[in-house]
Amino acid sequence: MIVSNSTSIPLNRENKTPAKPRLAELLKRCGLLTDEQVSAVLARKNEGGVSVTQMVVEAGYAAEAAFLEAVGKVLNVPFLRLNEVAISKDALGKLPAKVVFQYNIIPLSVENGSLRVATNDPFSANVIDAVRLVSGMRVRMVLSPSADIAKAINKFYGVGADTMERLMEDDVVEDSSDESILTKVDLSDLDQEASIVKFVNQVIWEAYKDRATDIHFEPMEDELRIRYRVDGVLHQTSMPPQLKRFQPAIVSRIKVMANMDIAEKRLPQDGRIGLSIHGESLDIRVSTIPTVYGESISLRLLTRGTGLLDLDGIGMDAADEAIIRKIIAKPHGIMLVTGPTGSGKSTTLYSCLHTINSIDQRIITIEDPIEYEVPGVNQIAVRPEIGLTFAAGLRHILRQDPDVIMVGEIRDYETAEIAIRASMTGHLVFSTLHTNDAAGAITRLIDMRVEPFLISSSVEAIVAQRLVRILCDACKREIEIDESFLKEIHFPAGRTDSTKIYESVGCEKCRRTGFLGRKGIFEVLLVNDNIRPLVIGRESSNVIKQTAIKQGMRTLRDDGWVKVKHGVTTIEEVMRVTEEDE
Repeated sequence: MIVSNSTSIPLNRENKTPAKPRLAELLKRCGLLTDEQVSAVLARKNEGGVSVTQMVVEAGYAAEAAFLEAVGKVLNVPFLRLNEVAISKDALGKLPAKVVFQYNIIPLSVENGSLRVATNDPFSANVIDAVRLVSGMRVRMVLSPSADIAKAINKFYGVGADTMERLMEDDVVEDSSDESILTKVDLSDLDQEASIVKFVNQVIWEAYKDRATDIHFEPMEDELRIRYRVDGVLHQTSMPPQLKRFQPAIVSRIKVMANMDIAEKRLPQDGRIGLSIHGESLDIRVSTIPTVYGESISLRLLTRGTGLLDLDGIGMDAADEAIIRKIIAKPHGIMLVTGPTGSGKSTTLYSCLHTINSIDQRIITIEDPIEYEVPGVNQIAVRPEIGLTFAAGLRHILRQDPDVIMVGEIRDYETAEIAIRASMTGHLVFSTLHTNDAAGAITRLIDMRVEPFLISSSVEAIVAQRLVRILCDACKREIEIDESFLKEIHFPAGRTDSTKIYESVGCEKCRRTGFLGRKGIFEVLLVNDNIRPLVIGRESSNVIKQTAIKQGMRTLRDDGWVKVKHGVTTIEEVMRVTEEDE
């Protein structure tokens, strides 16, 4: 075995290396820890419960990769980064998921009758003994960081594979209607009994760690597919093959968490879940719909109290930002933000509120749901089931002496009319609409039967936006683009030798996507004296847009090209999110 806790450490027959030094001597020979730090590690080791590697990393004595590499040299054990290693399917079949998850190890290959296994804990004899006992093979260990191992486990075994395996062994299909599982839990503590409860928590936990905004449970004929949406793009998550068997229990568990009717499977339902992750509150909007192969469930993850940005942090051009700052400083009028679902409209509105939020401003919002909590702002959540709609709430807000009002979305004539009346009686109003571009918001309001003269006299500016994925700085690569292609896509002239265009590559840091995070691209239409006659004359949105462009408005795609020239994103990404502008 690799290590013994006794003073005499025996020969490692598997790796054919000389007998190991005592732990204290080994840590000193690594050259990364002082004598005092070695003594502290040994004292804590006697208490048990935490691996030596974890102690060193948590105490800040050394980075995990550097420590394991140094230990590997002393022990003559290879150190590997698993993204550079091909993992054999034959090796994966040698160890059950519960052993892999319990010891945080991953089998890599079978070589000459030995099983090659990666671990981040070379000081535990239990790991070697467990692998040898379960596999019936000789064991050769290599060292790898815990993050590499965890990613490989989820990729090859699937999220929650150990939980599924235990349930299969016990032949359990849980009754999730049991009242005992109604209790909300802290997902940062997953040391619970193996159950559907734990599996659902693991799925949400992994989504949170991957920065996912949505989780989709999609029943198919032979599988229950689970996908995460990260940076606006869906990614299928590796799941245990036996997951389909537990579909009814998983659906029931989520419905219980969201306070839904678990007996109703024929009608769509909506609900909400409140969870805690490392002390951070997480709101989850839950929606179910019946499909041919069972209920499909979508979870929207909203992290309350975080993500609030200033206007200069959302990616808006300096000229457009100056226009918006001027608008939000006015005492009255309407500013609309448009775009499809998930385009960052709420973030932009919150940024505006955050900018003008002060002790002399009374700000009231009505939202569905409240996505960010803003200190000093009175926020109301829509509750249609008791009659608290946008229109009803807006009427009552006007009796509360507000200076600034935010309406989550203008969905109908009644809400639009009240918002416009509010702006004309001395209130600054923010809201959103679902349209493809800024000019389209005007025709959308007219379609709602709002009088054009009311629109022209109350709406001050309309912002259309999309989110583009940001290139990962760790792996993005400069490329040469054919000039004829740039002309074909109307890429703006004015490229210089300093202009660099990049493409996405993919690395471990960005989950092989080539992108990390998102930033907005914007189209700001200022409703001025040249635009108002067109509104009153019911001109088409295209006429209004072309007039605004002549006055200097930059379209979504043009703003995207600026982001490309600055190395923020790629040409393909801008074309993907602004396809309607072609």
